[in-house]
Amino acid sequence: MAIVSSNPITPGCRFKAVSRSIVSSARPARSLVSKTRRCRSDGRNCYGRITMRRRGGGHGRLSRVLDYRRDKIGVPARVQSVEYDPNRSCHIALLAYVDGEKRYIPAPQSLSIGSVVCSLNEKPDDFTVGIALPLALIPLAMSVHCVELLPGRGAQLARGAGTSARLLAVESGRATLKLPSGEIRYVDARCRATIGVLGNGEHNQQSLGKAGRNRWLGLRPRVRGVAMNPVDHPMGGGEGRTSGGGHPVSPWGQLAKGLPTRKRKKISNAAILVRRNGRKMKRR
Repeated sequence: MAIVSSNPITPGCRFKAVSRSIVSSARPARSLVSKTRRCRSDGRNCYGRITMRRRGGGHGRLSRVLDYRRDKIGVPARVQSVEYDPNRSCHIALLAYVDGEKRYIPAPQSLSIGSVVCSLNEKPDDFTVGIALPLALIPLAMSVHCVELLPGRGAQLARGAGTSARLLAVESGRATLKLPSGEIRYVDARCRATIGVLGNGEHNQQSLGKAGRNRWLGLRPRVRGVAMNPVDHPMGGGEGRTSGGGHPVSPWGQLAKGLPTRKRKKISNAAILVRRNGRKMKRR
């Protein structure tokens, strides 16, 4: 897998650089596709009002159902195919279990067709990529992905392409993890995680090459506030070109840089040791 540039035979190909990953071109398994064809709301709420700007249009997508719980304990599965999923940055792997059931999981690096993976509640002989285990059974300093925050809830951490968390310590029923953002936090040692690093790591190195490819993805144009009129944005207007003259804000006056918008979550905050900005959490 590598980033491949195109010959500039058209203006859209001149700056285009995309990943040539080895993925299956077959359609997704019908039993693992949800009923709704479009899995986006185009930035509208249930009343049709815009709640998220710069979203809309885009190509129709089929929503794949992924197994984030990995709750088929002790049943081996063989990787049948590695497929592209338009709803996430990483690729997905189709697992065929020995009992006939099929499920999708996020595909880690070096997971190829024919590989055998399993979800266990006991320490295996070999910690191969794709095995799902409780954090208490995983060796220290090992890279994991698709980590649960609460036992049985399903994976919520390290789910993006090329990401992984590192297991630092396990003691007193708690595991210490370093997340891709740099945050260090406690997680219950009974939570499950998958061995390895998620694939398609070159996803963020791609260049779309033209604005139309963004429209295919459902992203609409983004207009700068200083280019608007004063009636449309607090930073708009001015004689000639201006840089705003104040702190950057949203059209409704919300500060855009430096203002914390994260809600206070007692349970979540209590488990954080080091924030993503490198500051240690204060303990009261």
